[in-house]
Amino acid sequence: MPQYATELETPAAIVDLDRLARNLDTMAAYCAVHELALRPHVKTHKAPRIAAEQMRLGAVGLTCATTQELEVMSTVSADLLLAHPPVGIPKIHRALSIDREVALSFALDNVEVAIPLANVARDAARPVGVLVEVDLGMHRVGVQTPADAVRLAREISDLGGLRYDGILFYPGHIREPQEQRQDALLHELAEDLGQVIQALAGADLGPRVVSGGSTPIGWRIHEVPGITEVRPGTYVYNDRTTAALGACDWEDCALTVLATVVSVAVPGQAVIDAGSKALGREPLPGESASLGGYGALEDRPEVIVTRLSEEHGILDLSASDWRPSIGDQVRVVPNHVCYVVNLFDTIFGMRDTVVETHWPVTARGRDGNRPVWSR
Repeated sequence: MPQYATELETPAAIVDLDRLARNLDTMAAYCAVHELALRPHVKTHKAPRIAAEQMRLGAVGLTCATTQELEVMSTVSADLLLAHPPVGIPKIHRALSIDREVALSFALDNVEVAIPLANVARDAARPVGVLVEVDLGMHRVGVQTPADAVRLAREISDLGGLRYDGILFYPGHIREPQEQRQDALLHELAEDLGQVIQALAGADLGPRVVSGGSTPIGWRIHEVPGITEVRPGTYVYNDRTTAALGACDWEDCALTVLATVVSVAVPGQAVIDAGSKALGREPLPGESASLGGYGALEDRPEVIVTRLSEEHGILDLSASDWRPSIGDQVRVVPNHVCYVVNLFDTIFGMRDTVVETHWPVTARGRDGNRPVWSR
């Protein structure tokens, strides 16, 4: 017997399987055409099932943000990158305790982290790769100058226990919907990256891997000379932000939150049972913020979730002639899909209104700190 959307308890995270397949295929084809290694970031889906499909379509490995993700994805890929500083001996030990058949690499921007990582790697007799993270405009982490990149690459190479593989950057600051402004930022990115690569090559530390990219500029990263590897994440599901930035069409948003109208008592609005604990609370970025709200209905994008409580979402009906009834189901396209996935244990795969499959969000959470008495 088929299961239908109306039989699901809401709120529920649902994925349009046809849209998901199209998104996965399109990115894999883009990378193949432009001869870029695809190492997708799993932070968006956190699911071995999706990761396995990415690997089947040609990904060279996976990018992770947490040790929990490393552990889970080690069952899917034999080549993993932790693109987050592994600060602290507990985190380093947990990461290096992963199956020895899995090749591990880490992004670092300082020798203070490299030294303990090298020590643990030597003690474990385990090869570990390192990418020097450089700041090319995001101003979050990363060495600040080409000279700093050369210095850290040399320190890593001299430590023993670590293998210097190249450089990594995240161009998350380029989130411009206007192509002309994006052109200027991409040109600046290319110039800055070129200076880093040139400085490293001049010091006999030319990078074997130059890893960069994000979903917002995922379809233009081939325009940046020197890139060898890309790490998009959001593209698998997409979201309201990705669509607002012009990085996907509205019809490419594969994940929505299925919710139920629970009140229409206040004129001009409807209340759904999806609040901040289902949709997150991140506003749209930059110029897109003018659209307002925390999500919009998939089939009525003019209907916006304007306010959130923990378990209540307020739909503004002022721009629509739609008037829902109690019990009506809606599908909300969230602002930031990565937040939403991390709030659900299970994702339901659907075509039209039929639930065809489901999978667990296995890598959500941080299950590393177990009390001594529970071990």
